[in-house]
Amino acid sequence: MYRRRESGTGRFNRHRQSTPTRFVEVESEVFNFIRRFYVYGNESGIYIDTRSAEGPATPPPIPEDILKVVSVDLQIPTNSKKHNTHKYDLCRAVANPKLVVRRGQPFTIQVEFTKEYDANTDDLRIAFEAGDTPLESKGTSVQFILSDEDRPKEWGAKIVSQQGNQLTIEVYTPPTCYIGKWNLKIDVVKKLDTNVNVYRYQHADPIYILFNPWCKDDLVYMKDTTLLKEYVMNDVGKIYSGTKNSITGKPWNFAQFETCILDVALYLLDVAKVGWSVRGNPVPIVRKLSAMVNSADDGGVLTGNWSGEYADGRSPLSWTGSAAILEEYWRTKRPVKYGQCWVFSGIATTICRALGIPARSVTNYSSAHDTDGSITIDVHFTADGESDENSNFDSIWNFHVWNEVWMSRPDLPSGYGGWQVIDATPQETSDDIYCCGPTSVMAIRQGEVNLPYDGPFVFSEVNADCFYWVPNELGQMEVSYMDKKSIGKNISTKAPNSDDREDLTMEYKPDEGTSAERAAVLRANQVGSSRKDLYKQRAKDIEFNIDQNEEANFVGGNFELSFRMRNRGTSKRSVSGRIDVRTMFYTGVVADLVKSETFKKKVIKPGEEISHKIVATQADYDTKLKDGCMLDVTVWAVVEETDQYFTKKDDFRLRKPHLAITAPTESKIGQEFSVEVSFVNPLNRELTGCFVAVDGLTHALNFPQGNVPANGTFLATLPVTPTKSGKTELIIVFNSNELEDINVAHHVTVKKA
Repeated sequence: MYRRRESGTGRFNRHRQSTPTRFVEVESEVFNFIRRFYVYGNESGIYIDTRSAEGPATPPPIPEDILKVVSVDLQIPTNSKKHNTHKYDLCRAVANPKLVVRRGQPFTIQVEFTKEYDANTDDLRIAFEAGDTPLESKGTSVQFILSDEDRPKEWGAKIVSQQGNQLTIEVYTPPTCYIGKWNLKIDVVKKLDTNVNVYRYQHADPIYILFNPWCKDDLVYMKDTTLLKEYVMNDVGKIYSGTKNSITGKPWNFAQFETCILDVALYLLDVAKVGWSVRGNPVPIVRKLSAMVNSADDGGVLTGNWSGEYADGRSPLSWTGSAAILEEYWRTKRPVKYGQCWVFSGIATTICRALGIPARSVTNYSSAHDTDGSITIDVHFTADGESDENSNFDSIWNFHVWNEVWMSRPDLPSGYGGWQVIDATPQETSDDIYCCGPTSVMAIRQGEVNLPYDGPFVFSEVNADCFYWVPNELGQMEVSYMDKKSIGKNISTKAPNSDDREDLTMEYKPDEGTSAERAAVLRANQVGSSRKDLYKQRAKDIEFNIDQNEEANFVGGNFELSFRMRNRGTSKRSVSGRIDVRTMFYTGVVADLVKSETFKKKVIKPGEEISHKIVATQADYDTKLKDGCMLDVTVWAVVEETDQYFTKKDDFRLRKPHLAITAPTESKIGQEFSVEVSFVNPLNRELTGCFVAVDGLTHALNFPQGNVPANGTFLATLPVTPTKSGKTELIIVFNSNELEDINVAHHVTVKKA
């Protein structure tokens, strides 16, 4: 509207802070008017007087008859309750609370003046500014006059009531408003002859404006408000791990409302240089956040480490929630060490929920990692059945955790909104950055991988076909076995408002082997590297299966597995082969050999089934287990009469013990209570470097513990003092050098004191 005129004397370059009330006079020639700003505020404000190059001048007194703002009450308790932001620590702080609101929904403020407001003589204007250089042309500076009209879907304000010197004003923000911290300013405009004087009050604290999934005009709108209780408001939950046959829920404190978390979320947008022009659009925001949660490119929050060596940081398994990680990052502005996929996902859930974007952590079992964009997984073996690691670039993770975020996708064809995949774990680059998504889950189900973003990679994770290659008698590589059903199993998330697991597999693909599922695979391969020639298979009369009861296989006990072979043909067959058991990382990288057994010329009659059993004892695997206690089983077999080959890799897990817990189900804020936890050490050796982490009811705490004897009982009594109210979960995790992440979650209802 008006532009600021710079003087040749440099009169706008001095700061003046000599009095609690400060002024700025700015002259501007517009339409033959001289406009002067007088900026003032209370003692908590920080304002500038840019008067003279020679030194600060005495500001002119504000005329007594001018309406001046004495104070502004942002009515934080009332507004935050209506906007579902009342759980933010920023709003609940005893000293200097901040207002957090959601866009597209009005909020009220109460303004006290030095005298009664008179609509006939007093012109009031409200201004909001964001960013370092607010500009009306960029939408980061908005100004509007008070009116008597509602202003839905746009900036505006109206007077609700007047009592003496106080006005109650309702402020409107558009559902497309930029997300961030906005500075509130109130102008009293006075016109006299050719002069326009503007007396501006600047509020000391910013107003936080977030996405609003309760607003039907917001791109993140979610109609079912009961789901919002989980995907936006729930600050504790579960992240699933383990294997497809042995699923474990790890309790996690998302803590999106605590301490500095919202400030960190907005800070990440600044670090990522997210332009203000797109800060109202959740699509580019979540894509940037998937990059900023990891530190691979841009100094983001968390550094990944899959080596098993964490001496200069913390083991990924030792974290109990997001708060400790984000608080350390906020304090140091440096990446935190260390994380793996579930930690990256937990942080991403926290950041998205803090900003108002519905989000959940999702675990995919037997998750494929396609490195060449072929939308297939290729596993190579040598002629004697050894895994050819020099040729194996693709991999299959026991499990992998990513995120789903809820939003409309106006950039995609109709029908592809809703849940979108983002993945903050740095696996492969996208646009030369370690980021992934947002990818429409519905598009993945249909095999429409050409839609933005990263469709081929996500499709491969859940529905790639796996091809096993072995050399023939001439040394040429041939497909010995094609597995259409091993990738993307039991895709899991925490069920909304429940402790149960929800299976999402059918959201990502139709039933395995159905015509709809096969059509999606072929459609996806038309976009990736076509592998149609690989779908021609020779007839095979020996059926192979691997059986293992994971429920009976605990750390400390035996690991048992049976390899079954059934002859479905009409002639006898002779089968030879080998079974290898190795420890492994959950990413599919094999480590130490635990057991290897060969068998030769097992003769199988028509219709007969025989099996070969392999047993690994604690002595075989002790000291070799990696994070998660995962085992890789590789089976290789050949039928002598037909040259039928069978090669298969599968993953299994030795189950860890769980903590037994004795704790109250009700408590009060600030009231300490005791928690007793125990378990039996399943190993034939002492547990060292022991500590117990406590999270959920309070900030994360660590309690060092003494060593636990071999096969001995661990017992500890811990003091817990709740610092937040409501029904939540107490999360307790035992860690040691030899055995990590023995956990338990316990529901506690905390009442206000």
